[in-house]
Amino acid sequence: MTDGPRDSDRHRITGFSNPTVKFLRSLRDKKHRRRAGKFLAEGLRLLTDALETGRVPEMLVMATERAPHPLLRTLEQEVIRAGGLVVETSDEILSKITGKSNPQAVAGVFAEFDTSLAAIDRHSADIWLVAQALRDPGNLGTMLRTGDAVGAGGLILLDDCTDPFAVEAVRASMGAIFTQRIARARWDEFLPWLRGDGEGGGQLVAASLRDAVPYRGAPYRAPCFVMVGNESQGLPEEYEAACDLRVTMPMRGRADSLNAAMAAAVLAYEVLDTLERA
Repeated sequence: MTDGPRDSDRHRITGFSNPTVKFLRSLRDKKHRRRAGKFLAEGLRLLTDALETGRVPEMLVMATERAPHPLLRTLEQEVIRAGGLVVETSDEILSKITGKSNPQAVAGVFAEFDTSLAAIDRHSADIWLVAQALRDPGNLGTMLRTGDAVGAGGLILLDDCTDPFAVEAVRASMGAIFTQRIARARWDEFLPWLRGDGEGGGQLVAASLRDAVPYRGAPYRAPCFVMVGNESQGLPEEYEAACDLRVTMPMRGRADSLNAAMAAAVLAYEVLDTLERA
């Protein structure tokens, strides 16, 4: 019995043309991610967060000149125990894989999650976040972090949103992609699902100027679905009209609106405060 992973448990890659390197690089492209059903995550903290939620990388890629760390040792052990592949390679090759000039010392490959609405129990959390046609992966990652912070159930992506499994979105989520449920749907699928099947539907809330009430003190109720729209276009009028509650936030300066992810955060914390006081 050994105290930890042995050198023989690791596969050394030294060439940029190695098929494994080509595969890992391909995961930066949405088409290839969808085809493989895999995505790439980087950083020891993020991979440790994944492990704590029960998700073990199918492949672990480590820089040869990495600093020893007990969390990395545990991660490597769990990957080997699960029958995964552990790869060692240079900083230069790891940089090519992640697309960063200063990559983290470790990255992992995970199977994409089930992102169907059917996989979500809307009554499992009091707050959910919803984004329609969100285009920026940084905003998507921020919304996942906000959801984690307020104890939301997850993030539902409507219509043509940016890919939640893009390297940039995963990085921006700071590990929240592993703690939050993610679903993808079209509007005409989401609305009937939200309204329920006899067990009571969710409350749909959006920031709006149409027949809106102040966001503070508004009558939020669980499960509350906080919806934001596209960064430049906002929500379509039809979507706003379908909301149970439209709220407005004061703009004291020259700006006429908040960033989409920031608006979701402000509303989510107000909803959290209201529900906790109820």
